[in-house]
Amino acid sequence: MPVRLVRMLNIEGIPHAFELALIQGLMILALAIPVTVFPLRAFELLGDTQQVSVLFTAVGVMGLGGALALPYMLARQGRYRLIMLGFSGVLVSALLFPMDSGLAFFLAVVLYTWGFFAADIVINMVIIERVGRRSFVRFEGVRMAVLGLAFALGPWAGVQLSSLAGLWAPFAAMALLALSSGAWIVWRRYVTPARRMVRGHSNPLRFIPRFARQPRLRLAYVLALARSAWWSVFFIYTPIYCVNNGFTDADAGLIISVGSLFVMLAPLWGRLGASLGMRRHLVIGYLATAVVSVAATLFAFLPDAVIGLILVSCLCASWIDAVGNAPFVRAVHPHERAEMMSLYTTYREFGRIVPQSVFAVVLLVLPLSTVFAWVGLGMAAGAWYSRYIPKRY
Repeated sequence: MPVRLVRMLNIEGIPHAFELALIQGLMILALAIPVTVFPLRAFELLGDTQQVSVLFTAVGVMGLGGALALPYMLARQGRYRLIMLGFSGVLVSALLFPMDSGLAFFLAVVLYTWGFFAADIVINMVIIERVGRRSFVRFEGVRMAVLGLAFALGPWAGVQLSSLAGLWAPFAAMALLALSSGAWIVWRRYVTPARRMVRGHSNPLRFIPRFARQPRLRLAYVLALARSAWWSVFFIYTPIYCVNNGFTDADAGLIISVGSLFVMLAPLWGRLGASLGMRRHLVIGYLATAVVSVAATLFAFLPDAVIGLILVSCLCASWIDAVGNAPFVRAVHPHERAEMMSLYTTYREFGRIVPQSVFAVVLLVLPLSTVFAWVGLGMAAGAWYSRYIPKRY
């Protein structure tokens, strides 16, 4: 990789940094392609936003159960088999999605969620082993930029493929990209077929108390949960809001892609926020996202203004993503990385379950636009808890 580009990306002294970011970016592109198709397809099958919330809450609960089983599977099967099982789940989900059945759709989303979750845990473990704790904030900015590009291209491409070639097309592209990511990481021998047992307890329930006893890990989890909940609401409810207010499916996909595009600014935000320290950086990001999200609900009578404010809130959220998972990496003990990573990454499932469980009740009596105010309150809580990040971070 050219030295000038390495310096521009601020990843000097981090071997394989760009390649590892690209491997994960390819996988996230596969994950992102159907991300706008999901809620629109669910809304088409169920015909009611509240029922969509119930569906995705059930998916989240199933996904959480699968996530908690992953440490056991990791210990028994090893990384190679686990990542292969994950990508196999993605492949099966690609076959189920185009079927005109609510049950097939539910099973497909569960397999999609679990499959990418399993693959992502293995890739994240590979990254943590190869990127030093002190260098992780610099690496995280580049990684989030690559993931932002994937999420910028994926939602728009998924809707376009569905419109031009049929419902099967985005899921075929998803499967092809996921398998390419798996082939790359195996070809580079970042994971190998050799069975390697993971140290520690294989039963996740046995190391939950160890996680809960460590305040810095709890703090990292809460902050990640708030961030995940916000993006979950953005990806699921923004397309439905668009369609309900006169926008087309293509418009919805484009809006999701534009909102995701801001994450590519993560390296720039990382440089600008370096002098602030992690604590002030995150307080500013969470608070700004909260204010703009609440404003989106207040302007619900102007759909164009709501969309504009949602995009501004994406810009604010991208400031948070410049830090990403760095609070966890700085807090976790090296000898506990495997177990704690498996537990920590459940924030994504809880990030779906918590807001969607709330909205399954809230949307019985309140309009759809209120979801942005509720998730804004969650980001305000993230700003409050960011005050407890150690100064030395």
